[in-house]
Amino acid sequence: MTKKIKEDIQQKRVALVHDFLLYPGGAEKVLVALMDLFPHAPIFTLLYDKEGMKPLEKHFRKRRIHTSFLQRLPRWCRRHTKWLLPLLPTAPEMFDLRDYDVVISSSGAWSKGIVTRVSTVHVAYIHSPMRFVWDENIRYARQRVKREPGIFLRALLSYLRVWDFEAAQRPDVLVANSRYTQSRIEKFYRRKAHVVYPPVTVTKSCDVHKKNYFLIVARLSEYKNVKLAVDVCTRLSLPLIVVGSGRMKKVLTKSAGPTVKILGWQSDEKLAQYYAGARAVLFPAEEDFGLVMAEALAHGTPVIAYGRGGACEIVQPGVTGELFFAQTQEVLADGIRRFLERERAGGYDVAAMRAKAAQFSASSFRATMMKIIDDAVAEEIRTRIL
Repeated sequence: MTKKIKEDIQQKRVALVHDFLLYPGGAEKVLVALMDLFPHAPIFTLLYDKEGMKPLEKHFRKRRIHTSFLQRLPRWCRRHTKWLLPLLPTAPEMFDLRDYDVVISSSGAWSKGIVTRVSTVHVAYIHSPMRFVWDENIRYARQRVKREPGIFLRALLSYLRVWDFEAAQRPDVLVANSRYTQSRIEKFYRRKAHVVYPPVTVTKSCDVHKKNYFLIVARLSEYKNVKLAVDVCTRLSLPLIVVGSGRMKKVLTKSAGPTVKILGWQSDEKLAQYYAGARAVLFPAEEDFGLVMAEALAHGTPVIAYGRGGACEIVQPGVTGELFFAQTQEVLADGIRRFLERERAGGYDVAAMRAKAAQFSASSFRATMMKIIDDAVAEEIRTRIL
């Protein structure tokens, strides 16, 4: 890279784009890491809920945040994003990004669909190709209407598949959050993607003694499948702490037994104590990566996870946790049984947990993302010069 190209890169105006800022989660932690890389970059997002994002308030307090036209809709409408589905493809396309030379989108669905100038470099960090229009479309439709989906819902999902494919062709560079996501991008979008694992804060020591409870850290929505773990721990009278918030909180509270405590989002310091003190973290969802699992290992806590998706890249059965292979109460209970047997036989390898978590360090994320962004900008400059 020539000196001139380096100088040009440093002078670029950068913007960040993120789907929604409604509840904190793994995707929002990735956004915070990108904000640290670009401390002066404004954020464009479809919807922003200050109250919901309060646990991460310190990161957004002094940042310029631009929202879409959806923010002007009534609050009840904004709280039920499923009713906004026909409008969601249009919202990111209407952001005015003409003033920026580099745009980095953090996309689980919509923000990769932004429209930029020809000379603007767009790097899209893909958390997941939209499950509800690709591999989970029929199950999603049945969950929403509680019966076999009709022609209008099927037509809408078909349109969204077309839009999603076309939107994924717009970024100059795609970055996947795991090898599993990389394979799904190649299958659904027919594009290659770099792999950059989300950043995890790796702790070197743990001064909290292990206690008797199991732990879940998740956004409380249907696809996180938290109810499965709540039902199993209720039936087996196992202590369970659930950290998180979302529209499923009332449902989970009703089904939770006396051994289950459902908390809201906790501060980073409090959450670290819960991680470190937990007997094990339960992860009953299929995720493309699963930042919670990596955070648990960083705190020396084993993970009992559903054995599909990113869990297979994070959890090593018998060493750093256990995998179960069907999302049923009986199979999860069997996974817990295997965990208890292993625990009685000597436990899990804390050194192996920390070594695995170290692969997802924040420093590695920063260095790899900056190289990808710099290379993309340098290529654009070279093309323009030639």
